Amino acid sequence: MGIIVQEQAGLFHLQSSGMSYILQIVDGHPVHVYWGSRLKHREPMSDLLISTPKKAGIDRLPQEYPQYGSGDFRNPAYQVELEDGTRITELKYEGYRMTKGKPALAGLPAVYTEDETEADTLELDLTDAYSGLKVVLSYSIFADRDVIIRSARLRNEGGTKLRLRRALSASVDFPGKRDFEITYLSGAWAREGNITRKALHQGETRIDSKRGMSSHQFNPFAALVTPETTEHHGEAFGFSLVYSGGFEADAEVDSFGSTRFSIGINSFDFAWLLSPGESFQTPETVMVYSGQGLGDMSRTYHRLYRTRLCRGEYRDKERPVLVNNWEATYFDFNADKLVSIAEEGAKLGIELFVLDDGWFGKRDSDNSSLGDWYEDRRKLPGGLQDVAERINQLGLEFGLWVEPEMISPDSMLYREHPDWCLHVPGRRRSEARWQLVLDYTRKEVRDYIYDSLSTIFSSVPVSYVKWDMNRCLTEIGSADLPPERQSETAHRYVLGLYELLERITTAFPHILFESCSSGGGRFDPGMLYYMPQTWTSDNTDAVERLKIQYGTSLVYPVSAIGAHVSAVPNHQVGRITPLDFRGDVAMSGNFGYELDLTKFSEEDKETVKRQIVTYKEIRGLVQRGDLYRLKSPFEGNESAWMFVSENKEEALVYYFQVMAVPNAPQRFLRLAGLHPELAYEIQSGYSGEQSIYGGDRLMQLGLTLPYEQKDHESGWFRVRAISPDKA
Repeated sequence: MGIIVQEQAGLFHLQSSGMSYILQIVDGHPVHVYWGSRLKHREPMSDLLISTPKKAGIDRLPQEYPQYGSGDFRNPAYQVELEDGTRITELKYEGYRMTKGKPALAGLPAVYTEDETEADTLELDLTDAYSGLKVVLSYSIFADRDVIIRSARLRNEGGTKLRLRRALSASVDFPGKRDFEITYLSGAWAREGNITRKALHQGETRIDSKRGMSSHQFNPFAALVTPETTEHHGEAFGFSLVYSGGFEADAEVDSFGSTRFSIGINSFDFAWLLSPGESFQTPETVMVYSGQGLGDMSRTYHRLYRTRLCRGEYRDKERPVLVNNWEATYFDFNADKLVSIAEEGAKLGIELFVLDDGWFGKRDSDNSSLGDWYEDRRKLPGGLQDVAERINQLGLEFGLWVEPEMISPDSMLYREHPDWCLHVPGRRRSEARWQLVLDYTRKEVRDYIYDSLSTIFSSVPVSYVKWDMNRCLTEIGSADLPPERQSETAHRYVLGLYELLERITTAFPHILFESCSSGGGRFDPGMLYYMPQTWTSDNTDAVERLKIQYGTSLVYPVSAIGAHVSAVPNHQVGRITPLDFRGDVAMSGNFGYELDLTKFSEEDKETVKRQIVTYKEIRGLVQRGDLYRLKSPFEGNESAWMFVSENKEEALVYYFQVMAVPNAPQRFLRLAGLHPELAYEIQSGYSGEQSIYGGDRLMQLGLTLPYEQKDHESGWFRVRAISPDKA
């Protein structure tokens, strides 16, 4: 395993425990040869040599980082404008380097290794002799994970300025007709994470975000799958971009059926000036291969992101059960009201109280005060410290909501610094939710936010922060950048955000940070590098959450998925669902409540107590176990999934029925991920009934499900391996 080089043939074979990725130098071009199940590499592989088609030129060549203008008419991976206005470059291979481990990326989030034996890295040097452009293609392959991570670094080694017009992170050509389908996550605010799957045909299929954020509409992830690929069978090629700004992902099928997939920073409205000696680093793309369906692909992403992308004290810690006051009070609260909710929470077993929006400036609605990060003494006469200490005395930790990337025109900060927002001189400043976006390309803006938040976090016992971002970027310009660099603003904003997050999470390692962007509008790997969990959606309706959480799990680990029980009728859709049903859905993530606990009946309080006790018992398995999706909410009336321990000796199964079915047939649920040779004790989570079955029977014949003729039915089972003498 590792990287095998055949220098004479110009062939590079990157090999993990279950995967091979092979590329080759052909006429100076890095060419894609193979990506799939592991090849043993016993033979010299001379038969894999690719010859350039004589008549077609490089338009038929399956390239690794293609260019435009010299015969390839498909989408390029990069484009450069020279000082004379021409846009023709031709990168040619110069050499390679291999190193142990995986390098970090300057100023960008990245997957990491804890030991250099975990991965090997190959770097290919490509140069355009005419312009002096040098590109370094980086490939890191993990030994025990079917993962390869790609990025590119573009450097101007010439004597004149160059302007990047396009600089993607990765491009892969799949030669030959493959009849691929593409699957990705689509949606909108309050319905994020919808799984879309469709066939690719000749032409281009594109998903992207031009919003300056990864967006609710599309996630920076896509997978190419074969038509026969299911959850448990078939090939899947996943691409996940570690980036939090505008992105593009393109699948282009040419006239011969070959597919080119490329992903990276959105080239729309993007440019980057490279003076002599300057470099540009692309974000990295995490590419996962699975020969055992989408579920196996997902679990590879989950394990990698949970343990080698997320960082800090909370990476491996069990996450606290919380109550958030937002849907309980909105902006209408005082210190005593907050404490009363916390008091009830303490009786029920809650571990963390989170104070949401409305605690600062003169924030009585969402039309003012963003940027004025000091307590509103009208609501909190003793300030945040008084409220936090009163809540701590109840045995609960204290958390706080902030929205540090925004500024309200009705704020002290805006009146003092009206040029601190993103804007274009002489143009209208488009407001959304009565707010503008702070210009994070400017150091003084980031320093102000850092100082403001640091003052709070240093004086108030805050153990959790919900970091929100409630609008997209418009009028993307900066008063601090010269005209020739205005098209760099959107990417510089993201780099500025990353710089601030690195500073503040490093300074306050004891704080659990949760990312939020009106819910899942910036649920991406870039944010997980700084904040190990994300508020998945503002939609807390349990029925809708079945789809949202199921879809999000296609690439993101359950430990990153925030999920709360809210009041009924639900505030987003008006639906009424049973408390047990809401709890079972929310317990399939980072569990909490978003309602007024003081309004519960005694019966509801007993249910909540039981839920919290149960979750504290199972959260280690939920947050760190392997997820197996069993029934899709996108395909029918039922949903089901299960969590399995690494040693396969423990599992937890959840199932859900949305609507009652008259004269319903008997229901069976095939489990997954168990050991076929082990016997398991099955215990119903609610009835307590127990039975014993073999792992092979549970996976082949399935578990018989109980049935009650009612809407919004849910149930769960504890599964534990037993000793042979009990079987």
